[in-house]
Amino acid sequence: MPASHRFCIAPMMEWTDRHYRYLARLMSQHTFLYTEMVTSLALIHGDRSRFLTYNQEEHPVALQLGGNQAKQMAQAAEWGAEAGFDEININIGCPSDRVQAGGFGAYLMREPTRVADCVRAMKAVTETPITVKCRLGVDDDDSYAFFRDFVAEVAEAGCELFVVHARKALLKGLSPRQNREIPELQYDKVYRIKQEFPSLEIILNGGVKSIPEMQQHLSQVDGVMIGREAYKHPQFLLDIDQVLFDQPGPDRNLTDVVRLYCRYMEGNLEQGVPLNAMAKHLLSLFQGVPGAKLWRRHLSEHIHQVGANVAVIEQALTLLQEDTADID
Repeated sequence: MPASHRFCIAPMMEWTDRHYRYLARLMSQHTFLYTEMVTSLALIHGDRSRFLTYNQEEHPVALQLGGNQAKQMAQAAEWGAEAGFDEININIGCPSDRVQAGGFGAYLMREPTRVADCVRAMKAVTETPITVKCRLGVDDDDSYAFFRDFVAEVAEAGCELFVVHARKALLKGLSPRQNREIPELQYDKVYRIKQEFPSLEIILNGGVKSIPEMQQHLSQVDGVMIGREAYKHPQFLLDIDQVLFDQPGPDRNLTDVVRLYCRYMEGNLEQGVPLNAMAKHLLSLFQGVPGAKLWRRHLSEHIHQVGANVAVIEQALTLLQEDTADID
């Protein structure tokens, strides 16, 4: 049975690395995970093995690629498929200056033929699904007709799944953060594209912050993708499998998650991975729980120290538990 995209965690630069994805998988077995964006040129000219390394426990997991040259994107997709990723996703949504300068990301919303060419080239070299993450439009090209025509042309090339950030992108004058907040959310356009193209799998992204909101959107689309909310308030992942996938969730609490992640970190420490590269993803784990401030402070002050190991995490957990016991 193919993996479901009913709930996905968005690709986020410097956040959704393989360590975070492993942590997320400890809380949900069915969430579809995405890597940070990797450019096709980085794979062609850089340390390919580093970019394509992941933990087998992460499945289902997609590799997100950035680029605009069909031949290069096909080569990158072939390598991603050979590495075992469950999906290859094309970034057509990032509005950053660096991405614009490279001629990809949200810039490509205006070039559906180029995107379609990339999809065809990528599908020619692998049977791994090729998908697209896009916006509703860019700048003044923000009509529903513009969005529909983009989807129609790219779908004709063989893309069967679109993750749609339900905002347009403003390519000048706004930072990437502002582009996630200022352009108006227009969920109705995402719903409408699903109605017009019922055979496509449409995943809604943008502004969703709670499970009830997800459930509401799921009455209109095939899936929901959440980014920073999943990173900053990860506790709800423990409920995702049961509530959204109707599958038993992992029988563990946040403390169990920490102890399992400590075992993971110990193995990576032996391979030379510094503690802070992994433990930084734990900072928000107890958000809203009594003692969370002590937890964050202890980690922030100690995980960067030379020679730091998982004892730092155990100490922080003890402080949190003592603070909780005092309240009880």
